[in-house]
Amino acid sequence: MRSSKSRSRNKSNRNRSVGNIVNRVFDSSGPEGKVRGTPQQIIDKYNQLARDAQLGGDRVATENFQQHAEHYLRMLGSAQKEQEKQREQQDAENRKRQSERDRERAKQDSSDQQEAEQSVPGGGDQPDVIDASGNDSESGLVETPEEARSGSEEPASKPKRSYNRKPRAKKDSGNGDGKSGEDSATAAE
Repeated sequence: MRSSKSRSRNKSNRNRSVGNIVNRVFDSSGPEGKVRGTPQQIIDKYNQLARDAQLGGDRVATENFQQHAEHYLRMLGSAQKEQEKQREQQDAENRKRQSERDRERAKQDSSDQQEAEQSVPGGGDQPDVIDASGNDSESGLVETPEEARSGSEEPASKPKRSYNRKPRAKKDSGNGDGKSGEDSATAAE
């Protein structure tokens, strides 16, 4: 069982959210009894009671109802101002986040475009063409071991393949005797 000391009923411990005052239902104890509703409904009710009291000639009751209406009017006004400030802060934060997203998207798009230009032949920044026939010391190129072996000669080209095949026998030239072309030439002699 909990002790009653742990549950404080002090008003300062209540979590008061300004945002829900506009739609919150209040019980107002006025001179005519309880008035229940949202702040706007209570304001309307007290203003109606003040008009009725004025028509009845009761100036004290009229003033009393107007003071009650003014109290709820001030509460409603401060809550609406607070809501407007929160809305403006959220709008500013949203604009800031959106501008950051836009910058990030633009940055991503530009990097994607640069990658696309570099992958396309002839697109983007291309290196300068170096004249290979010029002096290597002027061009800034480093001599490779292959170039060092070949010396000042022409660059080494691939050696031609040599095939160790037997030569093909020549086809029959169409004599009809079944002999090859050489045999038919020797026979004719």
